[in-house]
Amino acid sequence: MGGTILKRLTPFVALDVATKEDAVALLDQLTVTPKPFIKVGMELFYHFGPEIVKTVQDRGFDVFLDLKLYDIPNTVKRAMTAIGRLGVAFTTIHAAGGSEMLKAGKAGLDAGAQAAGLPAPKLLAITQLTSIDETILRDEQHVALSLIESVQNYAHLAAQCGLDGVICSAQELSAIRQVVGDDFWCITPGIRPEINHDDDQKRVVTPAQARELGSNGIVVGRPITQNADPAAAYQAIQRAFMEAN
Repeated sequence: MGGTILKRLTPFVALDVATKEDAVALLDQLTVTPKPFIKVGMELFYHFGPEIVKTVQDRGFDVFLDLKLYDIPNTVKRAMTAIGRLGVAFTTIHAAGGSEMLKAGKAGLDAGAQAAGLPAPKLLAITQLTSIDETILRDEQHVALSLIESVQNYAHLAAQCGLDGVICSAQELSAIRQVVGDDFWCITPGIRPEINHDDDQKRVVTPAQARELGSNGIVVGRPITQNADPAAAYQAIQRAFMEAN
């Protein structure tokens, strides 16, 4: 591998709230410098569609549209073409869909962006959700590989298919870097300011640990969105991540 590890990103704040009003109220509290990226997930997008993306963008935030596409290649290509027209910075697809689906998704995304005269969003592959552990992988998914091997396999596949990076646990970054280039984005959810409980996330780290392990960007939801002072919570997490060695 050659090159230099990509510059780290300011954290992504997961806008995992129930209503548009809640989303706007939270955005209005996050008028800080530097601004976070805003992750729009399934709940808000399925309620409000592209309108919620525009709402976030109109307030000066870059959008990470996290819809985790997973379907037959032609359907994914058409959906990604529509996403490419929205002007988002990042979006996601499941690596488990296979190489044909990944390549179709990338082609659709690039075509949609080009048609709209916009830069193509970065396309990130989901490796294994941070709610998955070795037991689920073995007993429910019946995968013979270890969790680390499965994540490595998906990351390598994504890179071969021309994707820009992956979503993964920070605990797997070292293994992923063994099989992809240094310019490959590794964005890590499962972030907690303190590891005292982990909700439904199984593989969690602190912001400083994520940076030390080599994360390019972290995704944080409840520790910010459910805090009484979301801006202060974000700034503390941002400092812990950006200033870590």
